[in-house]
Amino acid sequence: MDGEVDGRDQDRFTGTTPLTRYIQGRLHRLRAFDRRRPAVWDVLVTAFWVLVAVIDFTSGGWRTVARDVEAPEPLVLLMTLCFSVPLLWRRRHPVAVLVLMAPVSLVNIWTGAVVQAAFLQLIPAFQIALRLPLRTLAGAGLLMCAPAVAGAARIPEVWNQQLVSYLWGFAFVALLGIAVRTRKDYTEALVERAHRLEHERDQQARLAAAAERTRIAREMHDIIGHNLSVITGLADGGAYAAAKSPERAAQALEAIGTTSRQALAELRRLLGILREDHPEVDRAPQPTLNDLEPLIAAVRAAGLPVHLDIHGTPRAQSLTPGRELTVYRVVQEALTNTLKHAAAHPGLSAAVTLAYSRTDLETRITDTGLPAAVTGRPTPAAPAPPSRIPHQGQGIAGMRERAALYEGTIDAGPLPDGGWQVRLRLPLEDASP
Repeated sequence: MDGEVDGRDQDRFTGTTPLTRYIQGRLHRLRAFDRRRPAVWDVLVTAFWVLVAVIDFTSGGWRTVARDVEAPEPLVLLMTLCFSVPLLWRRRHPVAVLVLMAPVSLVNIWTGAVVQAAFLQLIPAFQIALRLPLRTLAGAGLLMCAPAVAGAARIPEVWNQQLVSYLWGFAFVALLGIAVRTRKDYTEALVERAHRLEHERDQQARLAAAAERTRIAREMHDIIGHNLSVITGLADGGAYAAAKSPERAAQALEAIGTTSRQALAELRRLLGILREDHPEVDRAPQPTLNDLEPLIAAVRAAGLPVHLDIHGTPRAQSLTPGRELTVYRVVQEALTNTLKHAAAHPGLSAAVTLAYSRTDLETRITDTGLPAAVTGRPTPAAPAPPSRIPHQGQGIAGMRERAALYEGTIDAGPLPDGGWQVRLRLPLEDASP
């Protein structure tokens, strides 16, 4: 539809009167019809103006303003049709329509007929102002006014009657077209911005979902990997002690049951959070540093001697729950890896050291080491730098991701005197810059 924004649904204004909402609804339907069948609208508009122009001719209305009422009627009818019929292509080829009307306009003024259908040139001029560059609009103004200037050379009265009318009419439609065009561009910019924000929102939701899946996978890896390693160690120890010490075997079975129930409880809590139809799911807190003692006790029960040593004391509220969970999971993962080797080598032992400073918490998990032929690790004589240790499996990668969330660092590698070490450094939340 002429002068309206096509291809975009407009936002409805709130707080308007019922009449305004009714008019907006009708215009919205009319624009939608124009988008679906533009040719139908072009034919209807053209037919309307052709009918008006023909009625002006047949009723003799053109004689009231004509300078020469004796102008040939066939010529007047032809000029009337030349001004109205080309409007069928006013939206697709407005410049061509205006160029076609220009010589007809010159003949109209030169003969003195001065048919009023000549003002239909303002319709393609409006389309040029609405859709084409301003340079083209200026050329359209010259093209419209040039016949009036030429006709003034023959009929001086045309200067006041035609040229001024053309100038005012062209100025009005040009300003109207520019205003509608500006509104259209502004509306399209708002729609584009809304679409971009919607796309960014969906993208952020996908990224958040991917991050949540990664976090859940990391938690499940830590829970399942650690508890299964403990259960495996207890089962191997119980099978070894069954023949010689039934009491130790019974203790191992009891510990297996306790560890299994704890693992199931943690998995049920973790997976229950994902179930939207159970908002009342148990949301127990995540492990903290206070849970290190039970963790180490479970590892000891599985057959790996572990020594815990703490240096310094943390400041009040210096560690967030996320940082405490990171330390807990790193210790859990490192002890789980050591426990896997301890099942085949009972002489292996480990130590966990937490050292608090004014700005950092440093956590070290070390073991006494195994022969290189068994562990596959670098020999002490030629240790590899920790920064060059490959990231294998989910364990080391998960620990590094957890540390990176809080600007921490993870180093994992062999010790010069044998053994293996995982070192985590986390900055305290209230550390001064």
